[in-house]
Amino acid sequence: MRVVIQRSKNARVEVEQEIIGSIEHGLVILVGVTHDDTEEDVKYLAQKCINLRIFEDEAGKMNLSLKDAGGQVLSISQFTLYGDTRKGRRPSFVHAAKPDEADRLYRLFNQEIEQEGILVAKGQFGADMQVHLMNDGPVTFVLDSKDR
Repeated sequence: MRVVIQRSKNARVEVEQEIIGSIEHGLVILVGVTHDDTEEDVKYLAQKCINLRIFEDEAGKMNLSLKDAGGQVLSISQFTLYGDTRKGRRPSFVHAAKPDEADRLYRLFNQEIEQEGILVAKGQFGADMQVHLMNDGPVTFVLDSKDR
């Protein structure tokens, strides 16, 4: 499982020009699922995302987690995180999980974060979405459950 996390001052996601999710201060998390991901991968990355100390404390140092900072999450499923661009000019998505399994693990990822008392706004799995965010910093990290 792979995620891109972006610290955000505010963010929203739209489907067919309708806002379906929005947050204030927090993280925009793009979530990609591959074939061999398990519930353990989900739990690992959910905990990593909410406990990673990437928010500034009163001294201006990155010393606070999402939980410490009272942040929210905008979670967006994004199969293109497993796009392979090594050959040719058109990406291959053979490493992305099948939709049913990807949706199941994406939903579980969101539930894991919600169980920690964090508000999670969500995109619509499989939809054409427009994501708007005000990146804070900018602060962006790529996390992969296989790197632990």
